[in-house]
Amino acid sequence: MRHGADPQPFEDGKLAQNVVHFARALRAAGLPVGTGRAMEAVAAVAASGFERREDFYHTLAACFTSRPEHRLIFDQCFHIFWRDPEIMEKMLGLMIPDVRVPMDDRDKQAGQQRVSDAFKTEGDRPTGPDPEREEIEFDAQLTFSDEETLRARDFEQMTAAEIAEAKRAISRLSLPVRPIASRRTQPAALGSLPDWRRTMRASLRNGGVPVLARRERRERWPALVALCDISGSMASYSRMLLHFLHAAANEKGAGWSKVHVFTFGTRLTNITRHLRHKDVDEALASAGHEAQDWEGGTRIGACLEDFNKTWSRRVLGQGAVVLLITDGLDRDDPGRLGREAERLHLSARRVIWLNPLLRWDGFEAKARGIRSLLPHVDTFCSAHNVESLDALARIISNADAAGEKPRLMAGIDR
Repeated sequence: MRHGADPQPFEDGKLAQNVVHFARALRAAGLPVGTGRAMEAVAAVAASGFERREDFYHTLAACFTSRPEHRLIFDQCFHIFWRDPEIMEKMLGLMIPDVRVPMDDRDKQAGQQRVSDAFKTEGDRPTGPDPEREEIEFDAQLTFSDEETLRARDFEQMTAAEIAEAKRAISRLSLPVRPIASRRTQPAALGSLPDWRRTMRASLRNGGVPVLARRERRERWPALVALCDISGSMASYSRMLLHFLHAAANEKGAGWSKVHVFTFGTRLTNITRHLRHKDVDEALASAGHEAQDWEGGTRIGACLEDFNKTWSRRVLGQGAVVLLITDGLDRDDPGRLGREAERLHLSARRVIWLNPLLRWDGFEAKARGIRSLLPHVDTFCSAHNVESLDALARIISNADAAGEKPRLMAGIDR
């Protein structure tokens, strides 16, 4: 960029206008960028100057990113939006033309799909009255997938608009559960069990005439305990699954006595009270602030050990169902992981493992962590799209459903 550039174009709003368009592209790509941040960015660029591209990049990054995971999407947007050196040279005097960058779906990194679609749908830049230009913009509009396609779309491959639509679909999902027959009984006129004590007391009141009293087993509702992996390999799925768990925690009439949610990466965090907020965005923001190991490493064995020692007796009573949400990719001692998984299985009524890796048809249990966990779960199924989460309700209601476990267990050497 040239030194001593004429500031006049800033005064007539062209630089500010381009920064605002860049903020809109970031927002379309999924970053929480509002009007306030766009105004701060314009003021920051005016205060810091724009003699070097590096200074300009870091100024905008400081204004538009607030979490480490935002930086990847910001970098991609920045290099696409400001990619042409001539654009940087003429930034103070020229409007930036639209950018169309074809991408191969097979080579896309996390967030690239949302960045690409953000620029495809970013139609708010000022254009001339050229009718051909307007027709091109119309043809490039994003067309939403129909409901069935959206339900089958992988969370990691969704655009920002599709993610928003999937979140609304997830909020409508139901996770009902059947009650459990307790050992305790209660009086019932048409009960299937005889109540001999009440029969004897009634006969004494009636002068020795026996009157058979009956009873039936009480029903109680189990608790739902979710252990959600928030490491780097699970980040895109964990956010969607936490939306699903928030819906389950706040669903009325589902039958669960309590819903407990824990996150783990390098450490275990209890976010149960945070998910009690009715507003899902407020709940997940509060949970994200509590869990400081988002998109970090994975220590499944250590976190399961912490759960078994600290929380198992508190939350796994009365036939709790455990949802273990992880890809099973752990580099810790597999023997430790196997021991803690076995202990978890013995403490819970049922352990259901949700693994996004099952979306691949050729998936095999070859990783050490997966091989250590698999023998100690009752059901092994996928959790990579809306359709798989909808099927989870049927799996929970069917006590005999094992998912993909039998096929994978056959390939494990005993």
